[in-house]
Order: sequence, then C-alpha cells, then structure tokens
Amino acid sequence: MIRCVPALIAGLVAALSLGACEGNRADEIVVGEFASLTGGTATFGRSSDAGVQLAVEEINAAGGLLGKTLRVVVEDDQSKPEEARTAVLKLLKQDRVVAVLGEVASSRSLAAAPECQRAGVPMISPASTNPKVTQVGDHIFRVCFIDPFQGSTMAKFAMKTLGAKTAAILRDVKNDYSVGLADFFRDEFLREGGKILTDVSYSEGDIDFKAQLTAIRAVRPEVVFVPGYYTEVGLIARQARELGIAVPLLGGDGWDSPRTVEIGGAAVDGCYFSNHYAADDPTEAVQSFIEKYRRKHFEVPDAMAVLGYDAAQVLADAIRRAGTTEGAKLRDAIAATRDFPGISGKITIDEQRNARKSLVVLKIDGGKVKFFQKVEP
Repeated sequence: MIRCVPALIAGLVAALSLGACEGNRADEIVVGEFASLTGGTATFGRSSDAGVQLAVEEINAAGGLLGKTLRVVVEDDQSKPEEARTAVLKLLKQDRVVAVLGEVASSRSLAAAPECQRAGVPMISPASTNPKVTQVGDHIFRVCFIDPFQGSTMAKFAMKTLGAKTAAILRDVKNDYSVGLADFFRDEFLREGGKILTDVSYSEGDIDFKAQLTAIRAVRPEVVFVPGYYTEVGLIARQARELGIAVPLLGGDGWDSPRTVEIGGAAVDGCYFSNHYAADDPTEAVQSFIEKYRRKHFEVPDAMAVLGYDAAQVLADAIRRAGTTEGAKLRDAIAATRDFPGISGKITIDEQRNARKSLVVLKIDGGKVKFFQKVEP
C-alpha cells in the first residue's frame, strides 16, 4: 500500500493540473497561427506574426471576445509547404483551435487549407494572393487582393504609365505565387497589345541567374517582370545591372521586405512593385498603426505585419458578430464581412471569400520605398 502512495499523489496532481488547464481554457478562445518564423522567407512570417500579436494585445486590453481572453497558438512552418500542413494538423487536433490565421505564401496556404476545410475550421490568410487558395473550400478566406488584380494592374502600369510595349518575364517555377502572378501579367500585357519577348524561369533557392538574364538581354525588353520573393529579387537585380540590363524591374507584393533593398542595393533603384499599403500613407489610421508598431518593434511595419493585424481583427470582428466560435456560424460571419476598416484599407469579403480592395504601386528610389500610385479594384 505504501508503494502506491507516490503514484496516487502523482495521479492526483496530474488530475488537478488537467482540471486547472481545462478551467483556463473555459475562459479562453484559442486561435491557431502558422507562419514562416524560420527558413527562406522568415521575414514574412515574423512580420505577419508581429501584426497578429499586436492585434491580440489590443483585443484583450479592450476586454477580449465574448467575455473571454483571446489566445493564439503559433506554429513555425519553416518556410516549407509540408511543414505548413503538419503545423496546421497539430493546431487542429492537439490544440483544438476554433480558427486558423496564416499563411503569407500561397504554396504553404494551399498545403494547409485542405486540413482546415476538412475539419470545418475557418482559416484566414493574411497575404496569400494565388486565386486557388480560397477555391479549396467555403471555410477558407483571405484579407488581401488576389493575383489576377495584381498581375493585370502591373501589366497596365508597365504599358500606360511607363510606356512599355515589350516585356520579359522571369518567374520562379517552384512557387505557385510566382507562376500564377506571371501568367496574369502576361495575359493582360498581351491583351493590351504588348509583346512578351521571352518568358524564362528559375527555382527558389537559386543564386545564379546569369543564363536567364543573358537571354533577356538579347531580346532587349523595355521592362522585366520578376514576380518572385525578396530572397531572390535582390540578387536578380544586381546580376541584371552587372549584365547591362538597365530597364525597370517590376514585381508584386513578394518584394515587400527590407531585405529587397539590403540585398539589391542601388540595383533596385528605379524598380516598382505592387503592394497592400504604403508606409508613407498620411492617413491617421495608417500612421497611428505605424507608431504603435514602431514603439514595440523599433521599425516601420511592412505589408505582412499590416495584413497579419488585419486578419486577426477581421476574425475578432466575426466572432463578436457571430456570438459564438462554432465553425459554421463563424464561417458565415467572416463571409458577411463588409467594409471592415483595416489598416490596409476597407475589407469586403466577396462570394469567393476574397477581399475586394485597392492596391498601391511603390517605387524604390535612393534605397527608400515610396508611394507612387493607388489603383482601385
């Protein structure tokens, strides 16, 4: 009997501990987040997570949701699609989250979204722009614009603002985001009467682009569309200038990282990319957010931080309106979002669960990213 006492005490402690945990969870709403906190595109994940955490702090300081504290469980997908799926399965099965926030990269959202759809748990992507993401199912949403709008806008910008009649494309064939965005740019450029002189590719992680750039130089385009991520864009720009390609490089929101300028240096001056917000936007909402973010992180937020914040706030607003975290009702509340005042602009979720909103074209000038033009949907 005496030998059983330690085991009995251990069991009692475990039971009490479990009861305490369950008591805490009764006072919490638990949401999951998966992001690239490490790996090739870690600045995306760290920024979006910083935005999410700032939103959660503000929500809880204002009294939480439905009388409960909001808690976010964060999983690092290491910038890998297979890890994104694993991370979301953990959030769904082990942490039993009521909703999921993430991912920035379309490839990783596409890997994880089917698991949320099967589980009937709403997922909101901050910044995955490939149209296929929300086509996974009726529980999958986003708070960003999509690539048909982004790609066609940059094609029209190249022709109507820069006066280009010819273009070359350099796409990342391993990246759903890059492939889709390149296709939409190409189709609109051709529709507007322009010519695509060459369409060449590389693979994420490459560091030598001289063969592709030499082929581009040979056809002498007036612009080069490079719809990749910041991890390669800076290197591409430097090697392009070294080869004598002096025309503007154009890109999408995958360029939005301090690393683009850090890696590219003077080579990215005179280049343009589409994005979700401009840090030099003078509106009170934007500047107030920037000030709050800067006080906490000592830097100006990029668009991924803004969209992480907006995604968390849209979810919180839907929970309030639904009055519950039950999957179907929460899904319906997110779908009913209209004119939500996000930092990245007013957010309305359309029938395909995409956000209908404006974009901005930014110019890199003297190592600084500056607002150049706003385009409405």
